[in-house]
Amino acid sequence: MASQTIENYRAGAEVYNGHDLCKEKSIQLLEELCLPKGLLPLEDIEEFGYNREAGFIWLIQKKKKDHVFKEIKRAVSYAPEVTAFVEKYKLKKMTGVKTKELLLWLSVVEVYFDNPTSEKLTFKTGTGLSDSFKAAAFELGH
Repeated sequence: MASQTIENYRAGAEVYNGHDLCKEKSIQLLEELCLPKGLLPLEDIEEFGYNREAGFIWLIQKKKKDHVFKEIKRAVSYAPEVTAFVEKYKLKKMTGVKTKELLLWLSVVEVYFDNPTSEKLTFKTGTGLSDSFKAAAFELGH
């Protein structure tokens, strides 16, 4: 069931259903935002929505997905519902994404390039900590 936040942005949004179409649309969006296309490696996506006017996206998958970005040896957990406000080179006010730092799972609240020519992608957590990694580590197939 979609959260109240999603319901607030549903009117006027592009909404897609079915894993294959949702995956394709989420990759197209990441491309449009100039972000790595493997940043959201979700499975069994049931719904993808994008309210362009508000710059708000959501992805709903059947169950949480744990993923390891092998090149940088980072574990990331994606909740059944992932939301974010988007703009070119940036995902902000994210919900539903956590990364493992030592023994703690920290919420990722922003993912961005400091500048358009940067090769490093920065991840900021809810605690204010941030870390940057080679953007190539988040491309499809890595």
